[in-house]
Amino acid sequence: MKRTLMRRSLAAGLMMAAMGTMSATGAQAAVALRTHAKKCAADSVAAGTVCLDKYEASVWRIPDATTTNAGLVRKIEQGRATRADLTAGGATQLGTESDDFAPCADNGQNCANDIYAVSLPSEIPSARITWFQAQEACANSGKRLPSNAEWQTGANGTPDPGPDNGTTDCNSATGSVTPTGSRSSCVSARGVFDMVGNLAEWVADWVPLSSQCAGWGGFSDDAMCLAGASGTGTGPGALVRGGSFSFAFGGQTAGPLSINGSLKPSGGSAFIGFRCAR
Repeated sequence: MKRTLMRRSLAAGLMMAAMGTMSATGAQAAVALRTHAKKCAADSVAAGTVCLDKYEASVWRIPDATTTNAGLVRKIEQGRATRADLTAGGATQLGTESDDFAPCADNGQNCANDIYAVSLPSEIPSARITWFQAQEACANSGKRLPSNAEWQTGANGTPDPGPDNGTTDCNSATGSVTPTGSRSSCVSARGVFDMVGNLAEWVADWVPLSSQCAGWGGFSDDAMCLAGASGTGTGPGALVRGGSFSFAFGGQTAGPLSINGSLKPSGGSAFIGFRCAR
């Protein structure tokens, strides 16, 4: 009888311990999720397993980045740099009025320790940048271009654009770029601004160049151009997401599902920018 009671007591103890372990595991998982969100710097938000920049990138050339301005670069890497920090360090913003990224070349050469991508509110985001230059600007800042899937996670909940009221709606019909975060209603469920309209955004993924797209059909009114891959020898297409302010490039059909694979990674445009992820 005593042995039976001891066995029952031991079994109950083991069960309680197992339940405690499962509870601890669940608690640890919850803490891990909260910790991931906390790890995102002030200039970014948690989007799945990555920290995605809140704002479209402004690109800055920083002189003496490895010497005098090494501290400024660290602030950028930590997501703490402000416009005041950048101007105090003699940094100049690029890509707002012209393609002025040289000597950082279209193919990404000569870009190391030169151009930096910063996520800041109330800035005109940088455009006229190639996929290669955008990748380098993110890398210099301790970040990278988000994948297509990561971008989509961050865009979830951004409103499909209706008529653009010119003030709070996503910038999809004005014909010009607006400052980052200035369209207060154009924000995703995770707190990311301007993922629809404003500048279309490079993402990391490449596809066969889509040169024969049959129209701009898609879900809702979002522009989707991935059909009709071109023949051999014309190179890949780098994906851009979200549509832009431009009627000529997805402005009328901008949206959180808008996707285009008809652009070469070595090309730039006044309606294409990017944002980074960590």
